[in-house]
Amino acid sequence: MEINASALSRITHEQAWHYRVLPKSINDREMVMYCDDTELLHGLSDELEILLGRRIALDPQPSATISHLLHQHYPKESGQHQFQKMTLAIEGDGFLNDLIREARLLKSSDIHIEIYEEHCRVRIRIDGMMVERYVLKKSEYPSLINKIKIMANLDIAEKRLPQDGRINFKSGEEQFDIRVSILPTLHGEKVVLRLLNNNASNIDLQQVGFSDFDLENYLQGVKRPNGIILISGPTGSGKTTTLYATLKYLNKETRNILTIEDPIEYTLKGINQVQLKESIGLTFASALRTFLRQDPDVIMVGEIRDPETANMAIRAALTGHLVLSTVHTNSAWGTVSRLMDMGIPPFLVANTLNTSVAQRLIRLLCSHCKQEQAFEASSYPKHFKPFAIVSHHYLAKGCDQCYYTGYSGRKAVYEVIPLDQELTEEVKNNNISIHSLLQQRGIKTLGENAFALFAGGQTTIEEIYPLLFTN
Repeated sequence: MEINASALSRITHEQAWHYRVLPKSINDREMVMYCDDTELLHGLSDELEILLGRRIALDPQPSATISHLLHQHYPKESGQHQFQKMTLAIEGDGFLNDLIREARLLKSSDIHIEIYEEHCRVRIRIDGMMVERYVLKKSEYPSLINKIKIMANLDIAEKRLPQDGRINFKSGEEQFDIRVSILPTLHGEKVVLRLLNNNASNIDLQQVGFSDFDLENYLQGVKRPNGIILISGPTGSGKTTTLYATLKYLNKETRNILTIEDPIEYTLKGINQVQLKESIGLTFASALRTFLRQDPDVIMVGEIRDPETANMAIRAALTGHLVLSTVHTNSAWGTVSRLMDMGIPPFLVANTLNTSVAQRLIRLLCSHCKQEQAFEASSYPKHFKPFAIVSHHYLAKGCDQCYYTGYSGRKAVYEVIPLDQELTEEVKNNNISIHSLLQQRGIKTLGENAFALFAGGQTTIEEIYPLLFTN
């Protein structure tokens, strides 16, 4: 059903739930609102007109439909107190603070504030998917951007160049950091706020998603005193969380652990963490040079993104250090080709790379509303050979527990390749066709591990569909 995003903010969370109404459309003359046909009391429109200060027209809908829309657009936190959806009173800091708190409450990773020719909008990313939450008046947009710049200690007069900053946000007893990125666009500045989770207490290698077999292979590489462990995957695939879980596992009084990160997403007691600052020359490569003079046992590099950083990581591994890092490739074995593309000779890659990992995040079905249905093999990609016979699967239906998305939470799937002597020889020979060797070792691909989640009823075919092409 059509819901007018610009009108959503005209009524508060309490008003929407109390009267069981939602705005359908708004213009200069009137606001049309969906209402619960079982709550259509005499005088409801008159009361709303007095409350909202404009003419109201009502469009009755079934009670179940209104409940669905209320949970979707004015959500409550499951099992805890409900939060209030703010009105667009841009004056003061109320809107921005409430927006950040709401995003945190919904377990959002990013807030996008965007401007276009005729309107502005706010979107948030939940479980990897973008959801539009608010539409702002264009006249109110500049003041909101300036508030963000002031909080992040950025230049409010600079509107032509990109800017990056950081906000330390406090809300009650909770405190967390927000990475701010500002980009000049055609109609104004777009802002992305990345909400960073400083609490590393719930990160554990045993719980991030490794199968027992993959975890055993991964720990073999982690326990080695030197070499490089690389985790590959696209942005937002959970690589950093896996790295922090590994650092937490390695964090002992007997080890000196140094990290260079952009940004520092978690703070870990006992680990020396350095924030990247390219504007003053503090790059991954320059930090690594200094790290080698700091008597390290373990070094974590946020990302290997250029040949200079790759060469320094190789040098660190050759001199007896364990190096952890990430790289952008599509598969675990693809990291070998990526390093060679950066100019690293095959024999050096073979002598230093001890474990290669590929990782993705899969959304999990909501256990309260997933719906079982017979499965048709035609739903698979063309020419795909399933790893097991699946007769039934589950659909993402949606309920008030999952904000009517059908999904609740995400789980990582992995492909872990420990490099033994035979695989090392394949690296030296620059051989990329090793599928048969991996099968002999019982190593499962990303597609196989994702398929296991689907076959077990934990996710949908739509979620794992892209990974089925990796085999």
